[in-house]
Amino acid sequence: RLLPLLLLLGPALGPALGQGLGQTRFICTSVPLDGDVCAASALGTGSAEELKGTVLQLRETVLQQKETIMNQKETIRELTAKLGRCESQSVLELPGEGKGRKGFSKNTMGDLSRPAAAETLSQLGQTLQSLKTRLENLEQFSRMNSSSQTNNLKDILQSKIDDLEKQVLSRVNSLEEGKLSPRNESEERGKIESTLTSLHQRISDLEKGQKDNRPPDRFQLTFPLRTNYMYAKVKKSLPEMYAFSICMWIKSSASPGMGTPFSYAVPGQANELVLIEWGNNPMEILINDKVAKLPFAINDGKWHHICVTWTTRDGVWEAYQDGTQTGNGENLAPYHPIKPQGVLVLGQEQDTLGGGFDATQAFMGELAHFNVWDRKLSPGEVYGLATCSSKALAGNVIAWAEANIDIYGGATKWTFEACRQLN
Repeated sequence: RLLPLLLLLGPALGPALGQGLGQTRFICTSVPLDGDVCAASALGTGSAEELKGTVLQLRETVLQQKETIMNQKETIRELTAKLGRCESQSVLELPGEGKGRKGFSKNTMGDLSRPAAAETLSQLGQTLQSLKTRLENLEQFSRMNSSSQTNNLKDILQSKIDDLEKQVLSRVNSLEEGKLSPRNESEERGKIESTLTSLHQRISDLEKGQKDNRPPDRFQLTFPLRTNYMYAKVKKSLPEMYAFSICMWIKSSASPGMGTPFSYAVPGQANELVLIEWGNNPMEILINDKVAKLPFAINDGKWHHICVTWTTRDGVWEAYQDGTQTGNGENLAPYHPIKPQGVLVLGQEQDTLGGGFDATQAFMGELAHFNVWDRKLSPGEVYGLATCSSKALAGNVIAWAEANIDIYGGATKWTFEACRQLN
């Protein structure tokens, strides 16, 4: 019989030949029944060696494909396992739960984790201490102006503060023993903060009732703690200024560094005008992020009067402490006018316009008679301010007055005594 060679090798070699040899054609060769198939194929398609090489190439291709399939199967198994873990984890952490099983914790806007809760407790304790200080000031005032109504209010407020301290202490104990669930913890925090807000308002009302007993500029701001929420904001912004004089009374014993007595930020520049003493560095004045070191020595717990003057022409600056010039320089942000439409904050350094406060840079101490002029004061005018002269001028841009200041976060406001001591 005659058998076509194609029927013998076609099914096996077709794919390989099609892939490895490009366009191909098949030649049918008639072979006698007792003939040599290899010899006949050599006549039609080339040598036996070439055919053998093609078969080996086909086998190699099959092995490579097999290996690829095995690798893909392994990848599929890994992805399936990961997907299974993700699904099981999502089941463990249902929406609204602060803690999942197996110790997995989640920190959400409405549910504080343990470290954040401890920090909140610390801040509440500090706020309570601030309120107690304000209450002691009110007690001193009531002794000078004895009134049964004032005494009754003082007793009520003292009682409320005592109750709050007990609540905070109880909450600390519950946290340590792991009794409070996240939901109960949030409710307790809300109750305490609500009571604190009400207490702040009552004390502020009492303090406002004393305004008639002192001139509008006879007050000081007290920042008893380093926080990121105690500050005062000047209601007015600064105009565009090509020169300025900024003067104030300041008292602090904070270490290291008293922090930021004031900062002025404008859109696009948080450090437009800043006075800061941070860490172990000397006090610095920043204008448009340019820095000059000021030769002040004032963190001795006593009142000091300081002034900084500056003009945009050549960036010339002068520094005064207690009425005497202690330093000067030039090339501080030369020919850069102070930009308008910003936010002026007392007691905090702004990282964003009107916010971004950092407790480590907060001012800790007392501050009074913060005044701003759009010109350079003379040495005589600075001396008059430092000696509490009756002819001393108020700032023509920012004048120190209670009506010009808003207070936030428990910073206290009380009668300024430094000038009375000097006189």
